[in-house]
Amino acid sequence: MSQFALLGSRRFAPFFWTQALGAFNDNAFRNAMVMLVAFQMGLGERTVALYTNLAPALFILPFFLFSATAGQLAEKYEKTRIIRWVKLFEIGAMLLAAVGFHTHHTGLLLAVLFMMGLHSTTFGPIKYAILPQALRPEELVGGNGLVEMGTQLAMLVGMIAGNSLMLIAGAGPLAASAATIAVAVAGYLASRRIPPAPATAPDLRFNWNPLGETARVLAITRADRAVFNAVLGISWFWFFGTVLVAQLPLYTQYALGGDGSVNTLVLTLFSIGTGAGALLCERLSGRRVEIGLVPLGAFGLTAFGVDLYLARHGAAAAHGLDWLAFLRAPGSWRVALDLTLIGVFAGFYVVPLFAFVQARAPREKLSRIIAGNNILNALLIVLAAGFGLGLGALGLDAPRIFLAAALLNVAVAAYIFTLVPEFIMRFITWVLVNTLYRVRADGLGRIPEEGPALLVCNHVSFMDPLLLMACVRRPVRFVMYYRIFNIPLLRFVFRTAKAIPIAGQKEDPAVLQRAYDAVDAALADGELVCIFPEGGLTRDGAVAPFRPGVLRILERRPVPVVPMALRGLWGSMWSRRDDMLRRARLPRRFRARVELVADPPVPPAQVRLDALEARVRMLRGELA
Repeated sequence: MSQFALLGSRRFAPFFWTQALGAFNDNAFRNAMVMLVAFQMGLGERTVALYTNLAPALFILPFFLFSATAGQLAEKYEKTRIIRWVKLFEIGAMLLAAVGFHTHHTGLLLAVLFMMGLHSTTFGPIKYAILPQALRPEELVGGNGLVEMGTQLAMLVGMIAGNSLMLIAGAGPLAASAATIAVAVAGYLASRRIPPAPATAPDLRFNWNPLGETARVLAITRADRAVFNAVLGISWFWFFGTVLVAQLPLYTQYALGGDGSVNTLVLTLFSIGTGAGALLCERLSGRRVEIGLVPLGAFGLTAFGVDLYLARHGAAAAHGLDWLAFLRAPGSWRVALDLTLIGVFAGFYVVPLFAFVQARAPREKLSRIIAGNNILNALLIVLAAGFGLGLGALGLDAPRIFLAAALLNVAVAAYIFTLVPEFIMRFITWVLVNTLYRVRADGLGRIPEEGPALLVCNHVSFMDPLLLMACVRRPVRFVMYYRIFNIPLLRFVFRTAKAIPIAGQKEDPAVLQRAYDAVDAALADGELVCIFPEGGLTRDGAVAPFRPGVLRILERRPVPVVPMALRGLWGSMWSRRDDMLRRARLPRRFRARVELVADPPVPPAQVRLDALEARVRMLRGELA
C-alpha cells in the first residue's frame, strides 16, 4: 500500500491536516507581520531592523522555556484533547493578531508572535509522538515523509500567502486577518476528527519547574546514545537549513541578480526538494526505518552545497531579474538543480532520523525526548543565526557562507557517524544489498514486533545476513561462522550489528561456548537472534540437514521460532556453486531477483528439528 493511502485514513489524515494548517499559520502570520512593519507603518530603518530581528527571537523563546513542560503534558494526558485546546488557543491568538493588524499595534503583534511560538512548542512533542500510536511500524517512515512534506509545503505557502495578503492595497490587514483566522478554525475542525491517542505515562509526576524539568528532559534524551545522536543529527539539519534560508534573500539579490520573485522561486525549489526527498524515503527504505539513508543525505548536502558555491559565487552581471528571466540566464538551471537536490538530500537525511527516534525511544518517554529534541533544535537555530551573522561580519558573502556550511557538514557527519557506527553500517548494507539484488519480502509482518524470538533461515551466500538485515524491521543479532564474520569490509558491518561469531566443536570449543552464551544473553534481553542451522553455505543450492544447535538454544531459553527462507540467491553474486573452483569463482548473476519469506512463529514447546527443516524447505520451494 502506498503511503499516500494514509491521507484517506482517519487515523492519519485529520492529524496531517491539523499540523499542516498550523505550520501554514505560523509562517503566514510571521511574514504578514514583517510586511506590515517593514512596508506599511512608515517606521525608520533602525526601528524596522529592531522588530524584524526581535521577531524570530520571540518566536523561538518558548521552545527554550516550555518544551520540557509540553513534553510532560504529552506523556501524562490524552494527546488529542491537548491538540484541540492548542488549536483553540491558536484561534484566540489569531483574533488578537487581527486587532494588532488593524490598529498597527506592534507590541500586541509581538505578543501574538510569542503566543504562536508557545503554540508550536506545545504541539511539537505531540506531533511526532502521536505517529507511533496511530501508525503501524511499516507505515512509520511513510507517515513521517508525508508530515515532513506537508510541513515544508505549508511553510512555503504560508510565507508566500502572508507576504502577498498583507501587500494587497487598502485591504492587506483585513485579508491577512481573515485568512489566518479561517485557517485556525479549519485546523480546530480537523483536530476534532483525530482519533484518541491515550496517555503513555499517565502516572507521571508533573514538575512545574521549567528549568529543573528541562535538565531532566535533556538527561532522558541523552540516555540512549544512538537516539541522542539522531537528535543531534536532526538539530544539525535545522542549523544547516537555517543558514541556507537566512542567506537566500542576499544570495538572490547579489549573486543571482533576482528580485522578490526569484527569492520565492529558490525557496520553492528547496521546499519542493525537501518534500520530494521525504516522500522518496519510504520507497528507498523498503517501508522500514532505514538509517542507512542518513549518510547518503549528509553526502548530498555537502556535494550540492559545494556545487552551489561553484555554480555562482561572484556578483551577478545583471540585477532586477524576475524569475522567468533568471531561468533563461546562462547557468541558472545548475543553481536551480543544486537547490532542489539540497532539499531532496535533506529529506533523505531528516526523515529516517525522526523515524529512528520514534522507533527506538521508549514509548512512555518519547514525548519528552521529542521535547528535548526541540530544545536542541532551538539552540542550533540560534547558533545558525550567529554563524551567519559572524561570517557576514568577517566579510563572507552568501555563496561563501553556503560553502562553509557544506564543509562543516562533513565534520559534523563524521562526528555523529563515528559515535554511532550503526549509521555507516546501515549505509554500507543498504548500498550493497540494493546494488547487488532486487529484493521482495513476504510475510515479515509475522516476526514479533516486541520480545525475543529465534529466526531460522537457509544459508545460500555470504550476503545472507546483510539481506536479512536490510529487510527485517527490528535489529537482528546474527550467529555466523567466524570466517564469514572476518571477511574484510563486511567485518565492520557484522561487528557493528553485534553479530555473534561461532565455530565448530572441533575447531574451537571456546568460541562455540561463547556463542551460545551470547545468544542466550541476547534472547534474555528481548532481542531477535538469527541462526543458519545448516551450519554452513549450501553447496548445491538445496537446504542441507539442520544441526541440533536450535534445540540447544531453546533448552536454555524457550522462545518462539520463526522459519524463514531465501529464494533466488543460488548462482548470484557471493553464492557458492558446485563448479566454482573450475570456473574461477565468477558469479553467474548480478542484480539477482531475491525473495525473503517468513512463516508464523512456532511456539518453543512445538519445535522439532525435522519439522522445522521441512518447513524451511517448503518455504524455499523444495517441497510441494
